[in-house]
Amino acid sequence: LVSSRAGRHAAHPPAGSAAPAGPMTPADPALLARLHAQAFAAPWSEAEFADLLGQAGVFAVVEPDGFILVRVVLDEAEILTLAVRPEARRAGLGGRLTGRGAVAAAQAGASRLFLEVAEDNVAARALYDRAGFRPLGRRKAYYAAPDGGRTDALVLSLDLAADPEKPALP
Repeated sequence: LVSSRAGRHAAHPPAGSAAPAGPMTPADPALLARLHAQAFAAPWSEAEFADLLGQAGVFAVVEPDGFILVRVVLDEAEILTLAVRPEARRAGLGGRLTGRGAVAAAQAGASRLFLEVAEDNVAARALYDRAGFRPLGRRKAYYAAPDGGRTDALVLSLDLAADPEKPALP
């Protein structure tokens, strides 16, 4: 997958930018941390988001009820996290954010988009399947489970080169 050690590439979005339909605007680490805390049992901190947003090629697509954080390095991109507030789920926001993130990654020069998803996250796996992501591999015991055990991560990828303006999303 992509490496955070790669240098800035001319095709990358500026560090810490948001990728709305219009001009790029800085993403707010505090807002991302608040949304992430509503979406996950083990959320990332404001400082962690600030650090990620300070890295070359990292951008966020933000809507009031969720966001996607993506890193682009050369011709590869990785979804770092996708968060949707629980009360806003099952209304298409996750698919919309994934689509906008994929388009922005392709526009930044990525030809493939990668992600890891918990094997037991049925809703997320269905969203990524509808979006055209295909399995590449498995990371054994990658995620901590609520019961103290470990859950495998599935590594998925999406080919952005086929038609970067129209990823196969719901």
